[in-house]
Amino acid sequence: MLDVVTLGETMVMMNPQESGSLKYVNQFTKQLGGAESNFAIGLARLGIKVGWISRLGNDSFGDYIEAFIRGEGVDVSRVKRDDKHPTGLMIKERRGLGESKVYYYRHNSAASHMEPDDLDEEYISQAKYLHLTGITPALSDSCREVVYKAIEIAHKYGLKVTFDPNLRLKLWSKEEMRRVILDICSKVDIVLPGLSEGKILLEMEKPEEIIDGFLKLGPKIVVLKVGEKGAIVATKEDKHYVPGYTLKRVIDPIGAGDGFAAGFVAGQIKGYDLIESVKLANAVGAFAVTVKGDVEGLPTWDELQVFLGNKEDIER
Repeated sequence: MLDVVTLGETMVMMNPQESGSLKYVNQFTKQLGGAESNFAIGLARLGIKVGWISRLGNDSFGDYIEAFIRGEGVDVSRVKRDDKHPTGLMIKERRGLGESKVYYYRHNSAASHMEPDDLDEEYISQAKYLHLTGITPALSDSCREVVYKAIEIAHKYGLKVTFDPNLRLKLWSKEEMRRVILDICSKVDIVLPGLSEGKILLEMEKPEEIIDGFLKLGPKIVVLKVGEKGAIVATKEDKHYVPGYTLKRVIDPIGAGDGFAAGFVAGQIKGYDLIESVKLANAVGAFAVTVKGDVEGLPTWDELQVFLGNKEDIER
């Protein structure tokens, strides 16, 4: 039995060992990156049973990704291998000034050829939550159909659907993105947008307006991430601000939102209320930014409890 099912593309990520333009960087570390698998690994480390659905190329990169994610405790039994299309590739560019950049080589990738028949209805039906992001529907028309089919299955069997918009402007036009993402928001239970994403999608500026705008679309819960300040969790009845955690140094901010989503869903599955779930989410997101790589910094449940002061850390 699974607690959570998620689906989406994961790529091999080449992470530079030094900062600067890729023109001058020569050494890279091979890692992996994908919003949904980051989320799944985050949940697995917190003791949640989670499955990840995707397609990978029948190549060495695909072997690496499948083995890595399986090794983190995520069920990959519904991952399909594709003989005709390759595993996607992404390359990070780390800058001393400004945020890291990411260059994608994912056109015609195996995951972009996912289709509704890749979904095992019985497999999804056993879970409590389905987690989706706004990246998958941007990959191709068939991937968009997969997302809508997954939501349909979730509704049929009473799963709660969580959705992180995770906007990727490099993948589609802003107009198409807004139309599709907002439509998906109207069909899910929980939306987890960032403040900048809310501004783009709803063309609003104030956090309270953005939260109300999402709630009007239909989800029961909106959790608005406001960066290092924390997050605001809201229903139609209440809004609560939950402060974040101050870090002395941020190594790599990419992947923090996926960790946040994992922390929140883990809290809900473990029976925490909304505010306590957001506290967990803020803490997991803080862990995620402390190392290079999208998943390497994600905490175990024990590490999280020590950080939150709920458990004593015995070092020697």
